[in-house]
Amino acid sequence: MRTAIVAGATGLIGRELVRKLIASDEYRVIYLISRRESGLRDPKIKEVLTGFDLISQLNIAETIDDAFCTLGTTMKQAGSREQFKKVDYQYVLAFADFTKRLGVSKFLVISSMGADPKSGVFYNMVKGMTEEALKEMGFKNLVILRPSLLLGKRSESRFSEKIFGFIMKALNFLISDNYKAIPGEKVAAFMVKMARTSFDSVSIIKSGEILRDSH
Repeated sequence: MRTAIVAGATGLIGRELVRKLIASDEYRVIYLISRRESGLRDPKIKEVLTGFDLISQLNIAETIDDAFCTLGTTMKQAGSREQFKKVDYQYVLAFADFTKRLGVSKFLVISSMGADPKSGVFYNMVKGMTEEALKEMGFKNLVILRPSLLLGKRSESRFSEKIFGFIMKALNFLISDNYKAIPGEKVAAFMVKMARTSFDSVSIIKSGEILRDSH
């Protein structure tokens, strides 16, 4: 049986992801790395509370097979470009470096449609920088998922996203698959599927492919 480690379990995709890992017969233990308690309870779960600034000081005394990173914030939540980059770039790379030391062979991360280190849009630029830095870390398998606007119940209210999601669903027939709003639950399910799939060293999966997946 496999072992997993998750960063971002309190978010929309993260919570759905952990539920699916719990339900899977393939995982015997799931480590959750978080700043606050997730509220998720199961005998498989081992929760480790820490700030991501301190993650390098942690030690987990067993080899981890699969690492799942669903960390991410918004410019509004972060409050500044510096804080946004700290979460979506520095913390993601700190978690990746930590899992590399644990022997992780497969690292799966949530990025975003439009990720491009050369983008003129700050959000997309940071996402692209993160992707490029992860590629340089030398994981045996790296899965980068690029979902579009996420649908689902969040722990915090994002009014603008709700309105935008409603508009996008209404205009669904006019939008290409890669930019249609997508349920967070579907992204989480695809993430678990990719953890069980063999592929080349780096796999970048756009939102449309996730949306069309029937499993």
